[in-house]
Amino acid sequence: IYFFFFKRKTGNRSQFGSGGRGIVYPNLHRTLQAIRSLGCAAGVAINPHTPAVALSEILHMVDLILVMTVNPGFGGQAFLPETLPKIRQLRAMCDAAGRDTDIVVDGGINEETAASAIEAGANVLVAGTAVFSERFSVADGLARLRAGLEKQKSR
Repeated sequence: IYFFFFKRKTGNRSQFGSGGRGIVYPNLHRTLQAIRSLGCAAGVAINPHTPAVALSEILHMVDLILVMTVNPGFGGQAFLPETLPKIRQLRAMCDAAGRDTDIVVDGGINEETAASAIEAGANVLVAGTAVFSERFSVADGLARLRAGLEKQKSR
């Protein structure tokens, strides 16, 4: 399953697609063409079971790839380490194509997994329950995430 999202700037506001609705065709290539025809940036999300090669023919059309590192559904799930080779492969594919594509990872990102995702090639992390929790403040969650990254960097 692919999810599409896009945004363009108009003056001081961001406007999504046309009238705030996404354009989704049953064909990935056509959907990306439609998004691009609006002058918007396009992104695609892939689930843990979707192989990186599924994006090889449309890589030149995307600005962002969101790699789900858990099975979508609810927060607090454990990071799936078997997604790391996919992140590496996507980064290599983007680099080989000369694309400055953002690779975003979402799911199970915390002070123990963030560095692995970055080392694999992600450059944007989505951290939900590692930052937003009833057990600690957002500032404490961010501090723990940063400390985990620094700890990995010093190794």
